[in-house]
Amino acid sequence: MKTTDEIKGLIKPELDSFNKEFHRALKTDIKLLNLITSYMLRRKGKQLRPVLVFLSAKLIAATNESTRAAAILIEILHTATLVHDDVVDDAYERRGFLSINALWKSKLAVLLGDFMFAKGFLLTLEKKEFNLLEIFSEAVKEMSEGEILQIQKTRKLNITEDEYFDIVKKKTATLIAACTASGASSVTNDQSIVAKMKEFGLNLGVAFQIKDDLFDYEKSSIIGKPKGNDIKEKKLTLPLIHSLEQAPISERRKMLKLINKNSSKTSTYNTIFKFVHKYDGQSYAYEKMMTYKNKALLMLESFPVSDIRVGLEKLVEYIVSRKK
Repeated sequence: MKTTDEIKGLIKPELDSFNKEFHRALKTDIKLLNLITSYMLRRKGKQLRPVLVFLSAKLIAATNESTRAAAILIEILHTATLVHDDVVDDAYERRGFLSINALWKSKLAVLLGDFMFAKGFLLTLEKKEFNLLEIFSEAVKEMSEGEILQIQKTRKLNITEDEYFDIVKKKTATLIAACTASGASSVTNDQSIVAKMKEFGLNLGVAFQIKDDLFDYEKSSIIGKPKGNDIKEKKLTLPLIHSLEQAPISERRKMLKLINKNSSKTSTYNTIFKFVHKYDGQSYAYEKMMTYKNKALLMLESFPVSDIRVGLEKLVEYIVSRKK
């Protein structure tokens, strides 16, 4: 917590202004919508994505109205995707609280997500931020493709490591890349700098997702989703994918059959946990995460040393060492 507070301190005026405008942006004349959005806003997380927008912009030049518009849009879209994800995954908890679909059912959750997507894009059009609209429209398309590809692979339990990274880049990393690219784009027209910051965000996003996947295979962790949830949902993540590729065919078939038939059982999770540790799946995934972390840090080295660059570097380190 100390690390994130320190980093946020570098952009405190920007975040204060963002929070006020973000709350106003979601106000409507429909009481039920206001009730639901109010519930969501009370459970806000670390605001990683708007923080990345502001830091990425400030690394290059002073933030402006376009930067704030990008931060608001990204947070609206991110919140909408979380609401839809909970419906797709039949998840009834989010960060230790009941999810929107648990409290108000899936129909309302889907409509709320749709409302937020529309609201975000309308706000961008109102401010005539067409460049931002292009960046985030591409991100939403990629995220949808990633989600569908993951569902397709989950059904057959036949995902390869290359396919895993394709899904991660589309489903998770593309939104973080949109944060860093839009932050840069809001303060410079130099497309080489924007591309560099997008690449930084893409690598950071992959490292972020691998860290999330590793939580399932740690002996103790405090996270926003139940431990073993990926196994229950038959999602094969990097530690397990690597272990399956290393194991003999007979053992691999046995593990896949167990997941396919008894994924919701605690005994299944315990068996898979031991299997992953037997074949060093956790260590392998950790090494991959560190590779992407170092790629992200390398992208920052071309920028002059400053408090903002140091803040971004600390944020990268925090993301791969966080406890939840």
